[in-house]
Formats: sequence, structure tokens, C-alpha cells
Amino acid sequence: MKKLTLLTGFAAGYVLGARAGRERYDQIKAGATRFAHNPQVQAAASKAQDAVTEQAATAADAAKEKVSDVASTAADKVRREASIQPAP
Repeated sequence: MKKLTLLTGFAAGYVLGARAGRERYDQIKAGATRFAHNPQVQAAASKAQDAVTEQAATAADAAKEKVSDVASTAADKVRREASIQPAP
């Protein structure tokens, strides 16, 4: 008898929770949509995108320079070691 009561309570809680959950989900979704379509939010997102694009270009240039320096150093090291130890 206890198992039947427990299962009935679980089923009722699940059904009621699912209904309330969907309504709350719809409320949250509507709020998020209103927020995302707000002109001030759109302007801020655009500014953020521009800043990220600019910083990405700067970071790419710095990385390219660093890779070039490391490649040059590695090539110099290989040349030095090749001149010290001639191939057999």
C-alpha cells in the first residue's frame, strides 16, 4: 500500500511540475527574447563585437610575429648544430 501511495504522489507531482515547468519556461523565454531585442542590448552587443574583432586582429598580428621569431631562432639553432657536427 505504501508503494502505491508513493507512486501516486510521484505521478501527481510529476504532472503538476511539468505543467508549472512549461509555463515558467515560456515566461523565461519571453523575457529573454524581449531582452535580446532591446535596442540598447543590440547596440552593446554590436560594440562588443567590434571590440572583439579589433582585439582578435591585434592578437593575430602578435602571434604571427612571435611564431616568426621562434621559427627564426629554431632555424639558427639547426644551422649552428649542423655546422658543429657534420653529417657522417
